[in-house]
Order: sequence, then structure tokens, then C-alpha cells
Amino acid sequence: MTIEEFQSLESPLQHWTAVQKSLWYDLKGNWKTAHGLIDQLGGTDAAHVHAYLHRKEGDQWNAEYWYRRAKQNIYRGNLDDEWKELFKCYVV
Repeated sequence: MTIEEFQSLESPLQHWTAVQKSLWYDLKGNWKTAHGLIDQLGGTDAAHVHAYLHRKEGDQWNAEYWYRRAKQNIYRGNLDDEWKELFKCYVV
């Protein structure tokens, strides 16, 4: 699936993981729902998206905590590029 196809969907697909749904809601501008989907999940995939969401929110301290939980380096690029990297990791 391309980013354009992903973005054109009117709702997330039922069979998607919570991580994939979280990325879709974030792309659609619904940070709260995106965060709610992964807030209580374990695993490094969810922690990786969780880190991005807190960085987007401007909560750098919390983002750094979640990057550590995800075993990922702190992303230093812009948010759009980070979202695209997450899409490649967890959707494509």
C-alpha cells in the first residue's frame, strides 16, 4: 500500500494492527485517537510510534523515554519524514 492509498481510506481497515491504525489516525489529524490506540500496548513497534507521537506533541522528555523503550535512536529529522519512516516499517 502506498501513502496515497493509505491516506485516501475513509477509515482504517479492520484487520490492521493497533500500530497501523494509530499511524492512520495521526495522518488524519487525530492525535488523541492515535495515542489512545497505543498508549497501553507493549512491544517495541508500539513504543516506536508512541515516541513519535510524543515528539509531535512537543513532549521531548516523554518521547525520549519511548524511543529508549522502542530500542530506537531519537529521530532528529522533521516529523513528516519520521512518519514516512514509520509507515515503511509498520505498514508497507
